Amino acid sequence: MVFTITKILNTYRMKETKHISRSRAQESSAAIEKMYITMRHLFNRGFYKPMGVSGDSLRESLLALRPEIYGNIAEEKVELNGLLYVIERLPIGIEQCRFINLTSDEGYSKSHFQPIVPPKRRRNCYRIDEEQMNVEITRGRSDIYDILTHLTFIFIESHKIKNRVLIDDGGEVSRDWLKLEQAVTQTKKLTQIEKEKAISHAANILARTFEEVLDIYDAFGSESAPDRFLHVIYWLGKLAIEEIVENNKRTITFSPVLRERLGHHIHGEIWATNIKEVLKANSLLKRPIHVISANMHSVMNSIFATPLLTSKFKGKTDFFIYEELSNSGSKEIRSQVEELALKNGMISLPDTSGTNIDVQIFDTAKIDWAKTAFSHANVGEEKPVIIVMDYAFGEQAYETIDELLKPYKKETLLNVKSVSIMGKAGILEGGKGDIMIPSAHINEGTADNYFFENELTGAMFEGNDIDIYEGAMVTVLGTSLQNRDLLKFFHESTWGVIGLEMEGSYYQKAIQSASKIRKSVPQDIKVRYAYYASDNPLETGSTLASGGLGTTGVKPTYLITIKILEQIFNIK
Repeated sequence: MVFTITKILNTYRMKETKHISRSRAQESSAAIEKMYITMRHLFNRGFYKPMGVSGDSLRESLLALRPEIYGNIAEEKVELNGLLYVIERLPIGIEQCRFINLTSDEGYSKSHFQPIVPPKRRRNCYRIDEEQMNVEITRGRSDIYDILTHLTFIFIESHKIKNRVLIDDGGEVSRDWLKLEQAVTQTKKLTQIEKEKAISHAANILARTFEEVLDIYDAFGSESAPDRFLHVIYWLGKLAIEEIVENNKRTITFSPVLRERLGHHIHGEIWATNIKEVLKANSLLKRPIHVISANMHSVMNSIFATPLLTSKFKGKTDFFIYEELSNSGSKEIRSQVEELALKNGMISLPDTSGTNIDVQIFDTAKIDWAKTAFSHANVGEEKPVIIVMDYAFGEQAYETIDELLKPYKKETLLNVKSVSIMGKAGILEGGKGDIMIPSAHINEGTADNYFFENELTGAMFEGNDIDIYEGAMVTVLGTSLQNRDLLKFFHESTWGVIGLEMEGSYYQKAIQSASKIRKSVPQDIKVRYAYYASDNPLETGSTLASGGLGTTGVKPTYLITIKILEQIFNIK
């Protein structure tokens, strides 16, 4: 009898827990939708004050969502890993600016202003004066969502700092703040003793331990600014204090030109036209074309690197050579591989359109196959052309592929045989470096779902000591909006989602439109999708904020690249 009652109670608790989990997933979904709508409204409005009334909805939604990447955003203590993640994706000095202006490409490259490019995001930013930072948006709405969520996060964190140091509304501040200000405003380099004193005061301000601050301190710095952590904390707190004491609210504006151009594919059209002009100039327009979205090294290295470098790395595996090529100190051997590729039909197209997507074109008719890792390539008489494009960002994937698959000058159809997408993504079961083979893309926040026949299968990757997962993947609005409850629901419900990324459904939408509706490319166009895991947002300590992949991503990157090339080169 006791056993039966216990069993009934346990069953009830499990159902209750499942209900709570589902409810939280629904709340998270509603918060994401609210943020999405709010950001579009603020963009149409033209400006807003993030910590004012106009920013209430964004702040409340982000706090309700509590994205994994932002860690302790809803707690009193300042989130350090999330702050580092965000700071690496925003321009240096933005924490000092009260006015942040999001612009289109409006000619600042022709001025005296020097572009500031964030370490982990390719976007040009310009410091106009002491108070204003301009950020160029050339990659569509996803870029705006990314920036606004990051800015909302750091402004929330700045007010945590303000709450701990501001004693009253008259402007009186704590001793810890005065000591931090003293360390930041001195012109000479801090000694080790001064640095540790400043860290001690900063730790009190951040509600963190001395050790926690010390562990992350150097990650914020650089050779020219080793103590940047202190400066970031000081300026975030200073502007937050001024918002309360002097009512100097920080303001985000959207330039009229940006609001006019957004969604019109201006940069994508220029980018695609440049590629087609080069194809025409080299008599490649009528040849079979294979498009690969990847990085700017894996295709080139997979074809040319190992035969060239085998003697240098005698007895080493191909993947050891690929790891060496990935090291920052291997510039010389990377140059050797690129030089060989350029002599064997590769054309390099650095981006000039503003998309920040570089391109390589490989003319297989000019490749000396004996000097490649694909000596048994069977490219036939037509000799295909491979277009390798660097990673797009979110909705930019639709803009670029949609424009690329359009006819050249509205009359010359492109004979695109396949589009292959290789990228990194979050995984919901497994860990960093595992491979995901999607069967469908689910577009988060909409009813758009894209099923396709993937030319890549999990069986192709077996026997390489890497776990393989197959199933649907969700295309998210931004990695910075991901919530554990929502992801858990996607994974454990009948959706059976295996991972999350930002571009898949946009690529597939453009491909299906071009092949099935516009008929600008063959209807039997083949698609290949494969991703390697960069993080697992369901595991504590395994989110993107926990750090990069390092060499863990090398093997899956090249495994995927080689499988794509084997299919293009008809190697069984």
